[in-house]
Amino acid sequence: MVSERDVIEFVPKGLWIGSGAVDATGGATFAVHNPADGSVIAEVADATPEDAMRALDAAVAAGREWAATPSRERGEILRAVFTELTARAEEFALLMTLEMGKALGESRNEVRYGAEFFRWFSEEAVRVHGRYLHAPSGTGRIMVAKQPVGPCLAITPWNFPLAMGTRKIGPALAAGCTMIVKPASATPLTMLALARLCSEAGLPDGVLSVVTTSRSSAVTGPLIDDPRLRKLTFTGSTEVGKKLVASSANRLLRTSMELGGNAPFVVFDDADIDSAVAGAMQAKLRNGGEACTAANRFHVQRGVVAEFTEKLVAAMTESVVLGPGTDDSTTLGPLVSAEQRETVAELVDDAVSTGAKLLLGGQTPDGPGWFYPATVLADVPPAARILREEVFGPVAPIVAFDTEEEGVAAANDTRYGLVSYVYTRDLDRALRVSEAMETGMVGVNRGVISDPAAPFGGVKESGFGREGGTEGIEEYLDTKYIALS
Repeated sequence: MVSERDVIEFVPKGLWIGSGAVDATGGATFAVHNPADGSVIAEVADATPEDAMRALDAAVAAGREWAATPSRERGEILRAVFTELTARAEEFALLMTLEMGKALGESRNEVRYGAEFFRWFSEEAVRVHGRYLHAPSGTGRIMVAKQPVGPCLAITPWNFPLAMGTRKIGPALAAGCTMIVKPASATPLTMLALARLCSEAGLPDGVLSVVTTSRSSAVTGPLIDDPRLRKLTFTGSTEVGKKLVASSANRLLRTSMELGGNAPFVVFDDADIDSAVAGAMQAKLRNGGEACTAANRFHVQRGVVAEFTEKLVAAMTESVVLGPGTDDSTTLGPLVSAEQRETVAELVDDAVSTGAKLLLGGQTPDGPGWFYPATVLADVPPAARILREEVFGPVAPIVAFDTEEEGVAAANDTRYGLVSYVYTRDLDRALRVSEAMETGMVGVNRGVISDPAAPFGGVKESGFGREGGTEGIEEYLDTKYIALS
């Protein structure tokens, strides 16, 4: 039986730099809260810019030897991390639930998903290929080599405290890069625990550092400006991503950005409605709706909109249990913070005030914790903010459309382009609409599309670069051309 006390005690409370946990310069700390009741579950080191430089020093010192480590050995260490993480799945699941709030079932799924990036990239480590060919002009030979970019900085969000880190750490380490991770201040514990586990699994000192701080820009700014840093990878909001890209431009720092989403969920009149409702439950309520891939807008063809809406309300009413994430009966835990709950409530209130019909939920419950119920809105007008902004909560706004062209146009009417979902039984339509969707990913008759073996990423203001798949490791490799006589 895993206890909360044992799980918290396993977590290093200092910065993970070099060979282990160290205090922040000056000894400052900040509190980590349990979203289910607002209580403080731990105090962790609050890094300074000087601490960030210590982490970069360690990454640079370890970089040459790690890059020279045979790829098979790097892969075996990643595989050992996968094995250890899988063995401690219950502990990591409970830890994520305590600091982020999600239901235990969601946390267990994240451990399985997050661990797979170590297994996948342990295998990709030995499959980094170059090229060798005779120049067509006959003047010599062309050799193309792939080399690690060097020290990397990863800035990760609070909504997936493990997986958003592992899908950056896995390919970086497989490629031969060292990495510094700056986790979100709301959920730093999981990444600190992962750093300790990686060390215990055999990862050399300095290859992975974790710098926790309540002052992100003050601490990461000097890192981004330092010429020794060669790569920045960020998952988070588009607004913050734009600022990071702008600051990175001074050095033309290599970047990859996985930013916000406004995912359309499009249901055509020839769809299997029961299947579409099941997919909608996954796409909307995974992680409590606090996911960039969460379905944000439901565009349903007019001929089936009444049936879809009725069945979605019934499914949420029957299956959603709101409560503390540590309760095994809970399927929907609290939101991560009071501010996030306020944002969700504002979007719902705005939609209702502009004419949307509230069919389910929509009321903030009394009592401790940052809970918000599963909510369904029908007949949402175009002016509603919820159709343009990322809700990041368990709210499903439904809009009807008439023709296929109108449905596609409505789905694409956003500055974001991360993922879209399409439900139809017509294969020609599925391919036609998928190609027309202005998103980096499309789920056809599927409510969950994330897979470590597939390239994850968006277009438009949802960012650039890909994580996962064979493409994921390329983000951490430079291409070098060697001309031979």
